[in-house]
Amino acid sequence: MIEQLRQVIQEIEHKWAAKRLLVVGDVMLDKYIWGDVGRISPEAPVPVVRATHQSEQPGGAANVAMNLSRLGAHTQVIGFTGGDENEKLLAASLRKSGISPHFVVSDGFPTITKLRILGGRQQMLRLDSERLSTRPRADYDRLVAAVLAHLPGSHAVVLSDYAKGVLTPGVCQLVIQAARKLAIPVLVDPKSADFARYRGATTICPNLGELSTATHLDAHDLNAVLDAAEAMVPALEIEFLTATLSDKGIALLRPGNRFIAPAVARQVFDVSGAGDTVIAVLALCLASGLKPETAVELANTAAGIVVGKVGTVPVEKHELLAALAPDIALHAEDKVVTRQELVSRVALWKSNGERVVFTNGCFDLLHMGHITVLEQARRFGDRLIVAINSDASVSGLKGPNRPIVGQNERARVLAALAAVDAVVVFDEPTPLEHIVATRPDVIVKGGDYGVETVVGASEVLSWGGQVKIVPIVEGFSTTRLIARGAGT
Repeated sequence: MIEQLRQVIQEIEHKWAAKRLLVVGDVMLDKYIWGDVGRISPEAPVPVVRATHQSEQPGGAANVAMNLSRLGAHTQVIGFTGGDENEKLLAASLRKSGISPHFVVSDGFPTITKLRILGGRQQMLRLDSERLSTRPRADYDRLVAAVLAHLPGSHAVVLSDYAKGVLTPGVCQLVIQAARKLAIPVLVDPKSADFARYRGATTICPNLGELSTATHLDAHDLNAVLDAAEAMVPALEIEFLTATLSDKGIALLRPGNRFIAPAVARQVFDVSGAGDTVIAVLALCLASGLKPETAVELANTAAGIVVGKVGTVPVEKHELLAALAPDIALHAEDKVVTRQELVSRVALWKSNGERVVFTNGCFDLLHMGHITVLEQARRFGDRLIVAINSDASVSGLKGPNRPIVGQNERARVLAALAAVDAVVVFDEPTPLEHIVATRPDVIVKGGDYGVETVVGASEVLSWGGQVKIVPIVEGFSTTRLIARGAGT
């Protein structure tokens, strides 16, 4: 169960869109040739891939930026490129996703490109195009100047090190110290075995192999590696160390304090970019002021999503919220939303391909008839919205002695039902404004209604939706319950 769940949902749905993140590091272009394998080559014992299509995707530090952007943040990315055709493809792809690239062209160094050939879902070959050597001092000066120009106003900085020549010890320290003066968190995805170059960052986020190399210990002796990592925290003047441990989850390490979020069990197709997803989620969490433990749990959830994809593909905001749905279902207060929150949540459900059902009523003194209608309504789709009349609205419809149960209590009780995914309160006599705002796929009403008498029916039918009337359970009503109570 993720700690601070309600705040996490609020951040993802509403506040991450206001965050500004800066990514500095080794930007790359990932190219893919997709095809099918039907035979082995007669020329050599290798499979023959019959190409069907090609695609490109930002990689390396640029993939971290993609993850941040898909999660809603305003993102800028800075790195070296070659002033070539691949740079144009990379920049165009980033801008298409709303990311601002600030590339420093380094003459004689091509834009780093990785070409992967896949047969079905299986990667057959990878071809890298790059030049690994120290760039001229003037190039680094221009890079640092670009970082310092875009640092103010950022809520967090990610140093994405793929050991391709961008994040030298000097560059790292200049960026880290400048960010510290502005109280901006700095997160590092390291490739160098010498973590000293990252001294003073907020956190360093190695995988187990990188941590094993940095501590000079065997990765199979996990406790010894984690003990050594804890000792690194004060030595490197960082706040904590975050280690991804593959199938064991993610560890948050401080001296004498170890927190491990267990891995989320999923079918793994490709681990490419999983580390980029983890650091992107961590960065947004720290930028939002969430606890590091909460950040690690959320990052672990996101990593479980991305390893189920093929290729370097960022996690989407709606996917992350969908993965949190089981936790949300256990917290009724997280299902009670405002109209604005509901519209946002419905948009995410629909982007995930889910069918949305809407019903409404007073639901004063919840009884078996209500429960049956709600359970039947839920069967018409993947998500069920219940709109309830406010106390003032109920009084206007039922008289001054109603409701018996206040709107907040009614909303919380309804939200506790497994069949219900969201509850919203409306003040108007009818929920028409909520129906128009959310555009549900199905409206459900119980009782003696006809389609022509259901509020919102014509609107839902106009956009291709459906109206369903389900029978009520005889013998159950709020009026009867009140009368029975009065007679005792």
